[in-house]
Amino acid sequence: MNKDRVEGKVKDMAGRIERQAGEWTDDPEKQAKGIARQAEGKVQNAWGKAKDAANQSSSKPSQSESDDEKDSSESRR
Repeated sequence: MNKDRVEGKVKDMAGRIERQAGEWTDDPEKQAKGIARQAEGKVQNAWGKAKDAANQSSSKPSQSESDDEKDSSESRR
C-alpha cells in the first residue's frame, strides 16, 4: 500500500463525514464540499492502486524468464 492509497482513503472518509454533516445541518454547501472531497479521495485511491499494480507486475518475473532460469540451471547440471 502506497502513500496515495492511504491519503486517498483519508480524503474519502473525511468527505463522507463532511457530506453527512451537511445533510444533518441542512447545509448544501457543506454537502457539496464533502462530495467533492470524497470524489478526490476515490480518484487518489484508484491512482495508488494502479501504481501498486504496476509495481507488482514489474517486480514479478515473467513466465518466460522463469522458464529460462530453469533451463539454464538444468544445463549446468
